[in-house]
Amino acid sequence: MSDDQLTVEEFVARAFEKLRAPDKGPGLHVVYSNFMQAFREYYPDLDPREELKKLADARKIVLLPRKGGPVMYKPEEAPSLPEKPRETLKKMGL
Repeated sequence: MSDDQLTVEEFVARAFEKLRAPDKGPGLHVVYSNFMQAFREYYPDLDPREELKKLADARKIVLLPRKGGPVMYKPEEAPSLPEKPRETLKKMGL
C-alpha cells in the first residue's frame, strides 16, 4: 500500500459516505453497490472478504447476510442481531 492510499478502514468509511442510497436505509450492500469490484481494483493484492471480516471482528463494521451478498453497517446503525442459538434454546427450556 502506498503512502497516499487509503487504509481499508478509511476506504470503507468513504464507501459509507458516498455509496449509500439515502432511500435504502443505513446499510451498504457490498455487491449491488459495486463496493467489492471497487475494492478489488483499489487493492489488487487484498481479498475484500478477508478484510471486511477483519473489520467485523474488530467491531468496526457489522456484516449481515442478505440475498446476493452481505450488507455492511456502521455498528451504531446496524439492525438488531438475531439471538444466538444458545439463547434460543435457553428460552425453550432446553
